[in-house]
Amino acid sequence: MNEPQITVVGNLVSDPELRMSQSGNSWVTFRIASTPRVRDRQSNEWVDGETLWLGCRAYGQYAENIANSLTKGTRVVVQGKLSQRSYTDNQGQQRTSLELEVDEIGPSLRFATAQVTRTASRGEVGGFGGGAPQGQPAWGQPAAPSQPAAESAWAAPSQPAAESAWGAPAQNNPTGNGGSFDDAAF
Repeated sequence: MNEPQITVVGNLVSDPELRMSQSGNSWVTFRIASTPRVRDRQSNEWVDGETLWLGCRAYGQYAENIANSLTKGTRVVVQGKLSQRSYTDNQGQQRTSLELEVDEIGPSLRFATAQVTRTASRGEVGGFGGGAPQGQPAWGQPAAPSQPAAESAWAAPSQPAAESAWGAPAQNNPTGNGGSFDDAAF
């Protein structure tokens, strides 16, 4: 089936609910609400539009990461496959719900900050083989200095006053950068 891919920004209306099957597979369900702000043409004021309620689900280690990272009220950006489900409620009414199988989710950083912590790699994280390069610190961790700052390739070079910012000897010319007006910038 060709479900459309959508991206929604909204708030979690409850804590993600992590569940386990008898075979040990995990999944998480949660709901988000997204309410657009629209301009009322009659009053010329911004008002809340109609709220979109969306049930979401994810599976496996991804589900566990979501349950451990996000809580009720968190503003999130969610991308996934949209599907529609019809059912009959307890009162016998025919209902339709929209559900999103989550491909990507993260906190919105518009009104918040986040600290990212990578989980232990299970082989292929993000489709790139996962993990930090051999001999490098874990992602998100500060690198330990391997050389004294004076010997580091990234240390600020000490330039004599006679040199230009590009490391070339300064010349007496109108541009002050070792070139002339006729030289290309790069």
